[in-house]
Amino acid sequence: MSKHRLLPLAALCASAWAQPILVPGAKPVNLGNVGAGEGPAWSPKGELFFSGGGNVNKRAADGTVSVFRGAPNGSNGLLFDPQGRLVACEPGNRRVTRTELDGTVTILADRFEGKRFHSPNDLTIDSKGRIYFSDPRYGKRDGMEMTEEGVYRIDAPGKVARVLGAEVERANGVLVSPGDEFLYVSDNNNNKTGGARKLYRFALRADGSADPKSRTLIHDWQDGRGPDGIKMDTLGRLFVAGGLNKPHPPYETADKFKGGVYVFSKEGKLLQFIPIPIDEVTNCGFGGADLKTLFITAGGTLWSVPLMSPGRVSWRK
Repeated sequence: MSKHRLLPLAALCASAWAQPILVPGAKPVNLGNVGAGEGPAWSPKGELFFSGGGNVNKRAADGTVSVFRGAPNGSNGLLFDPQGRLVACEPGNRRVTRTELDGTVTILADRFEGKRFHSPNDLTIDSKGRIYFSDPRYGKRDGMEMTEEGVYRIDAPGKVARVLGAEVERANGVLVSPGDEFLYVSDNNNNKTGGARKLYRFALRADGSADPKSRTLIHDWQDGRGPDGIKMDTLGRLFVAGGLNKPHPPYETADKFKGGVYVFSKEGKLLQFIPIPIDEVTNCGFGGADLKTLFITAGGTLWSVPLMSPGRVSWRK
């Protein structure tokens, strides 16, 4: 019999949560006002992509920023699929697209049951290559063809299913956990007094549908700016952009939850807060050669901070 005592799963999880998150002494570094509005995504080729200025932009290893492709009506959440193709939410065009390896653009989804989406915002991918995306409508609400501001799943180009509808007020950031076990959703109705500013977790079924009865509250930002983009590291810790440094009356305060990245255990225990002084902190993503750098988009600026453990990216198992 082995002399080594096996630790229960809870103890193993507790050990993971206890591990340091940032490199000791590290603080976020401002990489410049490069128009980084949203969607940081690290590519298999070692470049950082982000949305801003009506384009999908690319930052090379030497810090040089160039336009990867124009998106005149704007882009938001980005990811690279296992084949190395860039998938993008295009809120102005009300669609989700994929840039093929030859540069052509494929429309993956622009309608559900014949009705146009509101403004696709953020996206995630599961182990089977199915893409989940949120479809909120911030700002002007004219031209909306559907009532729900939920989450959808793309099984193939043009083949779309609604995953969540009335279960959330206004879906924003989304993330599928390893093994397709859970779907995390930022419910961020931030231009309504008393609106939701909550991070939820839903159980996923094998067919890619969510169990609405499984909704579990992870964290509530109360009357502050709610959660936006979500990522997870290899230890299962959640990195969530949110908060506000200056109040946005009458809808959002800055009293309790400052702007930055909130790091939680998957059960919702706050493990660390990474402050970013510029509003609004919209999203984050892992990158660098060892995936131990956290990149953060905030008010057009791009930030980075070194981590002790690597993060998960959509194109690597």
